[in-house]
Amino acid sequence: MSSKPEQKESHQANGAVLPIVPVDCLIGPDRGQLVEPSDFLGPEGDGVEVVVLESRANAKGVREEDALLENGSQSNESDDTSTDRGPEPASPLKETSFSIGLQVLFPFLLAGFGTVAAGMVLDIVQHWDVFKYVTEVFILVPALLGLKGNLEMTLASRLSTAANIGQMDTPKELWRMITGNMALIQVQATVVGFLASIAAVIFGWIPDGHFSIDHAVLLCASSVATAFIASLVLGMIMIGVIIGSRKMGINPDNVATPIAASLGDLITLALLSGISWGLYKELESKAYVNPLVCAFFIALLPIWVIIAKKNAATREVLYSGWEPVIIAMAISSVGGLILDRTVSDPNFAGMAVFTPVINGVGGNLVAVQASRISTYLHMSGMPGESSETAPRKCPSPCSTFFSSDVNSRSARVLFLLVVPGHLVFLYTISSMQGGHTTLTLIFIVFYMTAALLQVLILLYIADWMVHWMWGRDLDPDNFSIPYLTALGDLIGTGLLALSFHILWLIGDRDSDVGD
Repeated sequence: MSSKPEQKESHQANGAVLPIVPVDCLIGPDRGQLVEPSDFLGPEGDGVEVVVLESRANAKGVREEDALLENGSQSNESDDTSTDRGPEPASPLKETSFSIGLQVLFPFLLAGFGTVAAGMVLDIVQHWDVFKYVTEVFILVPALLGLKGNLEMTLASRLSTAANIGQMDTPKELWRMITGNMALIQVQATVVGFLASIAAVIFGWIPDGHFSIDHAVLLCASSVATAFIASLVLGMIMIGVIIGSRKMGINPDNVATPIAASLGDLITLALLSGISWGLYKELESKAYVNPLVCAFFIALLPIWVIIAKKNAATREVLYSGWEPVIIAMAISSVGGLILDRTVSDPNFAGMAVFTPVINGVGGNLVAVQASRISTYLHMSGMPGESSETAPRKCPSPCSTFFSSDVNSRSARVLFLLVVPGHLVFLYTISSMQGGHTTLTLIFIVFYMTAALLQVLILLYIADWMVHWMWGRDLDPDNFSIPYLTALGDLIGTGLLALSFHILWLIGDRDSDVGD
């Protein structure tokens, strides 16, 4: 057998970075005989590389490389290794630009039609009494839609990564991941829904200087109930999508996050509208109903906390995962304030139908990209570990969109989906006679400019943020998506409001912006 220095040289010549250990470290009475001495000899008796089967990466069920590393430079020498965790994950297929686009296209369109339906609902309910007399409900719209996106897309990203690295291959592991994550999102939904109502009250009080305790309790009850029920329903759908896509050989990262939003916006907005309308009707005759609703959902919190704490996979997020969702809620609430101030002006009533669409599309696309980059990094190690795939400095736009690596390729594919996708969604809105805006050429140009600029900014921020968090020992699955979707809400709403103001100022009366 060759010496250890010779083993190291042979190992480095193969282009992989794997730990080399002496043979006696791999054989012991307490671990069983893992290898035979002859396994360390090549055809000519030369030393070959030795891979520790109990390495940190393999302990997570990771194959030697992910299919996202497509350059063909990865060897398949470790395909025969196994662990005692159970069945190994299915080998992911290598992805081309066409395969990425094909897998993303259908769920992207499905999610887009969901946001179109949500926009149509918002266009109708904005004329209801509860939206007219309790205008702070408008502030809740981006906050709760964003919360839904933050929780469900973060859940989708966590479960997609777990599925890709083999942590959901046995029934026991699958059940543990499901119960822990469902309890976790119920805790987050209840707490952040309550905080969102407080933010809506504050943002509504600051401009007008008017405060109503009845309206404050109504906002609290509506927000908490909507967040809880929507997260429960969408979480169950999300789990089914990820399990099904994995069994069909489809990368869950490509389909999970868009499908999470396909019905999410519609369900959340419909729940918010219906619950707030019903509670508003009860204000005069049964004022005690609103406080009871708040107390009921808050009383369930200890149950979900206990369940989430028992699961090691969600315990850390339960303690440390609050900062991103709370800050994201605050960011989305600023977008809600912009929506409230804009839609309340009769000149810009037509903006309501387009807001969920532009925000939903941008959030869906950037969530797909963030989930893919996170999975790519998880395949190379653990957060905080030194890796060439996790640069700490801010990337250049060229490296984000024009390099040859797979993440840059997926960024280009996702960016190219913006224009055709929005054209389909605008045509759908026009065909259903939604909104108060005629789709003139100048309106479409301004709308597309806002949508493209929004997604361009979000994809670039995602490339920097995911790597930055990874280098600082933060799991991007839990921390990046809430910030990115909230920024999508703020940027999308702001750019759309700016477009409507410019159209009104230049006198595009043919578009009937103010009808």
